[in-house]
Amino acid sequence: MQRYNKMSSLKPKELVTLLNIIEEDLVEKNSLENLCSRLHQNFPRSDHFKVGTALVTLLQQSDLLSSPSQRLTAITFLHDMYKHTAVSNNPFAPVFIQLLSPPDTLDPGEEARYGLPRLNPAERQFLTQLVAGQGKEFMKRTAGGVTRADTVSVPSVDLTGVQLALAEAQSQLPHTARAGVTGILADAELPQDPTAAHTGAAQRRTIEDLLLGPDPPALKSLRPEFLRLAPPLFLREDEMIWQDPVELSHITYEYDHSLLEDQEDGCEARRLTQRACHSTLTLGEQQLLLAELDKAGDTGLQVTELGLTPAKLPSLVENNPMIAIEILLKLMQRGSQSTVTEYFSVLVNMEMSLHSMEVVNRLTTAVELPTEFVHLYISNCISTCETIKDKYMQNRLVRLVCVFLQSLIRNKIINVGELYIEVQAFCIEFSRIREAAALFRLLKQMESGELTSSPPGNVVLK
Repeated sequence: MQRYNKMSSLKPKELVTLLNIIEEDLVEKNSLENLCSRLHQNFPRSDHFKVGTALVTLLQQSDLLSSPSQRLTAITFLHDMYKHTAVSNNPFAPVFIQLLSPPDTLDPGEEARYGLPRLNPAERQFLTQLVAGQGKEFMKRTAGGVTRADTVSVPSVDLTGVQLALAEAQSQLPHTARAGVTGILADAELPQDPTAAHTGAAQRRTIEDLLLGPDPPALKSLRPEFLRLAPPLFLREDEMIWQDPVELSHITYEYDHSLLEDQEDGCEARRLTQRACHSTLTLGEQQLLLAELDKAGDTGLQVTELGLTPAKLPSLVENNPMIAIEILLKLMQRGSQSTVTEYFSVLVNMEMSLHSMEVVNRLTTAVELPTEFVHLYISNCISTCETIKDKYMQNRLVRLVCVFLQSLIRNKIINVGELYIEVQAFCIEFSRIREAAALFRLLKQMESGELTSSPPGNVVLK
């Protein structure tokens, strides 16, 4: 989770309002939609983060929210407060990752760190629908009705794309932000009697002690100290000139003298393609380039005439993956087989990244790629994960590769039987990572016949 600060704590009146909204009697009688409406009426958008912080604290302590309906309502609030943004941008996205992870894949350290409740199948299915943006009908039910719902009639949802985005966002957090543990521990020796008359009052007092005050204990977490090297001593007058620069002689100006020149057919497409190889294009520039590529196809301009050589393809993939996809698709339609093979060879052997996987994944869903190309790229990804020395980067890439492979397998784009031994060894080697464990279970389900893959030697379209 993100680092909390003192501005994230609720005021006493705000805490009372929040607790009244998730009161057990109110939760049982009102639909989730009505409860979310009450929340938005009482808390403006500027207060959503500190409200979510308080809800996470209540979820982490099993004795502070006594009923499953209250817990499910709190989880719904965490999603509903940021429903207008992408799930990967939700500051409480790690909570959804932990709640949706199968219990047998949870890392013991992460489970101890978050301490979140275990969801039953109906609750997991409801949260899956919410994360996928398809839970509108469920919001009209009460939390208790969702908890006791029949899961058979609800269609399954593919969260591969969402999981990939969440894994990427989570992997970009610094080590110090991912290594903390909560500073609150439950006292196992104190008897917990939910039938006692004073239980509700005791819960309120405990919640107030944890969440109120100038420096509430609930917002503290234990993290390793981030140490910095001491700066060198100041010895000369010009030694620290970088702190207050007075000369700007390093700034120069470059003029594009071709701006007013007459444009020939395909000139704009070539210019934008060259720029796309060096920097990220704006949305307007991307739309203009795609329109120019379509126009160039009508005039007979070949993709190879855009100045995109195979050596420039990796930089185009990293800076503008969507442009790279469109150019490669047009190259397959109009280019020779030898030219297409040359570009694909560069794509297969380029440094593995999220963008390169996105390009390959989109190509496999749009056209039928040669089987050896897809298998060679997967082998390259596995080899990269095995040889990288940086543990942080290794764990990040392994997560991305596992989610990528699950997407290819579940959508029957590859025949995993031809890569079974290699992929199985990869899963075993990185079994400490939950995404690798999930991929290993998927392989075992296919081996037992619960899932079926595509026919040998074919790439199946979505």
